[in-house]
Amino acid sequence: MSVWVAVLAACLACLALKVAGYLVPDSLLAGERTSRITTLLPVALLSALVVVQTVVGDGGALVLDARLVAVGVAVGLLLLRANFLVVVLTAAGVAAGVRALGWG
Repeated sequence: MSVWVAVLAACLACLALKVAGYLVPDSLLAGERTSRITTLLPVALLSALVVVQTVVGDGGALVLDARLVAVGVAVGLLLLRANFLVVVLTAAGVAAGVRALGWG
């Protein structure tokens, strides 16, 4: 199987999944539990993505470097309700500073 066949198959599978979402009856999506799950699912997925990108290195090895410090600073600033742009710029600056000090 060539790469293009795999890409086209993946595209068709994504399209089929999207169409299937439109075909689900509203009665299945109207429940309280379903509403809570669909509200919180994007938060859980984004959190998992941030954790994986922060602490997982090549080959699945655990990596503790400047990224972990920067995410910690960002979480702290978000808990203090800082502006998002301030959070991003400060975390980037902290990561750069930690790397400049030789860790990471």
